Amino acid sequence: MKKTLSLIALFIILLPGFASAGAITFRIAYFIPQANSELWNIEFENMSFKKTDFHNTALGFTYEHFLTREVSLVFGIDSYSQNRSGTYEDYVGYSFEEGEFAFPSDYQGDFFPGHSLSVSITPIQFGLKLTPMGRKSGFIPYLGGGVSVYIWNVRLVGDMVDFSDDSWVYDDPDYGEVQIYPIYPTNARDETRFAVGFNGFAGFMIPFANRVAFEGEFKYNFGKGSHGSAFEGFDKFDLGGYQISLGINYWF
Repeated sequence: MKKTLSLIALFIILLPGFASAGAITFRIAYFIPQANSELWNIEFENMSFKKTDFHNTALGFTYEHFLTREVSLVFGIDSYSQNRSGTYEDYVGYSFEEGEFAFPSDYQGDFFPGHSLSVSITPIQFGLKLTPMGRKSGFIPYLGGGVSVYIWNVRLVGDMVDFSDDSWVYDDPDYGEVQIYPIYPTNARDETRFAVGFNGFAGFMIPFANRVAFEGEFKYNFGKGSHGSAFEGFDKFDLGGYQISLGINYWF
């Protein structure tokens, strides 16, 4: 959030240097991550948090440079961040001299292994906006799209159950041989990374004062980013999602 607000503040300072007519929009949005890549899927399959736990509000800003009555260049910044903590489904933890291990939830356990997942996505967007009916009516529909440059990071902190290590078996007098998995403390983080994607949007403006309009918009973002060494071996991280926003548009 601080990163996005800093970018918006810098752009507002530079705004007087832009020539010709245009508009600026401030908006609040509800962002729904598509969350369809390997790391996302593993987390939702094993942890108590769900996709809906990562829906969250976001702030945004757009500068619009009028080229003609129907066509504009647009530059926008949106922000999204969410942190959720959860425990492993169907597993409990025990501590032994050899370390900590995850047992099936049929056991009582000494503790519940779990961790937090933090995701931050800031798309910087460049594109074209089309207003087919112009900007003179009381209801102004528009649509557009363009390229997005994503600034993003992801972090996982807490217990990590290593399901890839199936070499540990607990000899239970009642159940026989029980497959268990080692638990390791983790603080894995992809430092700030960059990726390129695209966006498409459609919406409407309703003027309610001189040079001021109410704005409603639906936007689709698509992008995938390559992980760093902290999550080496995972496929690209899904940065895309759907966004519904309301805002105030000021023409100058």
